[in-house]
Amino acid sequence: MNRFEYVVVSIDGDYANLKRTDIQSDELKLVARALLPPETTEGTRLLYEWMEYSVL
Repeated sequence: MNRFEYVVVSIDGDYANLKRTDIQSDELKLVARALLPPETTEGTRLLYEWMEYSVL
């Protein structure tokens, strides 16, 4: 299974904009906050692995 690293760029209501940090990319990914750990805030570094987000 692949591993992806993200940083939370912004939070807008029930959604968060994530930016990949393990590769060079300017693209943002919109993710429902319900899928993220409860302690997620702007600037939080996240790991996506096995279809689940966790805080790095």
